[in-house]
Parts: sequence; C-alpha cells; structure tokens
Amino acid sequence: MKGASTTRYDTPLPNEVCMPCPFPGMDPYIERAALWPDFHDRLIAGFCGTLNPLLRPKYAALTQDRLYVIESDRAIFPDVGVIRTRLTGNISSTAAVLEPDAAVVFELGEEELREPYIEIIEPAAGNRIVTAIEVLSPTNKTRGEPQDAYIQKRRELWASGVNLVEIDLLRGGEKTVRVPSRRLDELLPWHYLVAITRRKPFREEVYPIRLEVRLPRIGIPLSPQDNDVVVDLQAVFTRCWNEGAYPELLRYDEPPLGRLAPDEITWCAARIASQGASERG
Repeated sequence: MKGASTTRYDTPLPNEVCMPCPFPGMDPYIERAALWPDFHDRLIAGFCGTLNPLLRPKYAALTQDRLYVIESDRAIFPDVGVIRTRLTGNISSTAAVLEPDAAVVFELGEEELREPYIEIIEPAAGNRIVTAIEVLSPTNKTRGEPQDAYIQKRRELWASGVNLVEIDLLRGGEKTVRVPSRRLDELLPWHYLVAITRRKPFREEVYPIRLEVRLPRIGIPLSPQDNDVVVDLQAVFTRCWNEGAYPELLRYDEPPLGRLAPDEITWCAARIASQGASERG
C-alpha cells in the first residue's frame, strides 16, 4: 500500500510570520459562512494535488464542478401601506376609488450554485470513473433542492459502480452517510465524519473524528484488484490553512459557531490562549 505525502508546508515566507493553526485537527472557526467556500475550494485542490503523485501511472484525479440552478427570492417589505383615492367629477357626488393595499413583493430570479468535487479516473479504460471524493458543503446537509440534487447524483454514482468518499468537516446540518443515525450514535462522541462507501466489497467505512485530535489518514479505494492509496487528511488541511489568509480573517476573540459543549468551548479558548502566548514568547 502506498504511503501518504509527508511534505511540510509550515515554512514561513521571507519577512513573514506564519501563525500555525492553534488546533491539532480541524479548526472549528473556519466553518463560518464567509470563509467556508474559500476553504472548501482550497481543500479540494489540495486533496487532488496530493492524490495524483500517489495514483500515477494507472489513475488520475481531476477536479470537477457540479452546477445547480435554483430559484431564489427576496422579499421587499413596504415601510408604510398607503391607500390613495382618485376623484372624478363633482367631489360632492363621486365616491372614492381605492388603490390596492400594499403587497409584499418578491424579486424572483435564478441562482447558480457551484460545488467542486474530485473524480479518480482510469485513462486506459476510457476515463472510467473509479472513485468520487466529496467535501461536503452546507447545501449538501440542508434540506432543499441542492441537497436533493446531491443525493440523486450520489445514487447515480453508486448505480454506476463508483466508490464514494465523503469528507464532512461541518458540525452543523444533517448527516448524509448511509449508516443509520442510531449506529452513528453508538460511536459518540465525535464532531466530524469521513465515510468511504466501497462497491467491492459492499460496505461503508466511517471515521468518527473528535475536535481534539488530528484528522485521520484515510484509505482511498480504487479498483478491487488495486490497493488503496493513503492520504493524510491532516497534512492536506494544514497546507490549505497555511496557504490561506485565515490567521487574518478568523475571529478567535469569539466562541466558535455551532454546537459545542461548555468544556469544549473552554478547550478551544485554552488552545487559542496557548497559541497567543507562544507567539508572544
């Protein structure tokens, strides 16, 4: 079985101070809506770049885009409802004609959502798709058209004999893995999940991940006759975090968003304080 890359990406550029991520694994602060799309794209690109040296020469990893077009609307609420009268003829003998009451107006339009993902293909077999890799977004975990489209695409991949890797680094939203919720509850406590659905043998492997630990090394399935390639998810995350502008953008002076127990919030604050003391020292 091929090993994962151990290249270090934490060397600061000249004349710059590179603040390392204060957490040993996932950074819960990066789940903010304003930052997640940038991080999501970086993680997809970083994962794909890590995969290709491990896959050559038989396989290749490509980034693809899935596009959703959904109806969007925005309500415009009037500040004051005004009734006007329009007078005709002699004012003393004519009834007032009323205008319609003020309505709530919706601006309708279409919104295009883009979601990148990774396909591992076998070029010698006519670019046959072997494995699809998804880094879940909030839209995948929220009921609505985008989630329905994602589930439908997943069914199509499954029916085509494609392995599926789902990387869920978001604590909020509904779980999408096939394992029943009651079985996932048996694995608690965890905050994040990686689920690998294999076609042969038919099974789903789940990595339950706690906030306090590093992200796992995961086996990426290929064709049944080939060994997995192993990717160090933590190394990919660290590279993306270091190459982004997250130290400047993250709000570490506030509690992280989403559901965390009081002791977990205290742990986050202690990690950030320790990082700050280290930087000052």
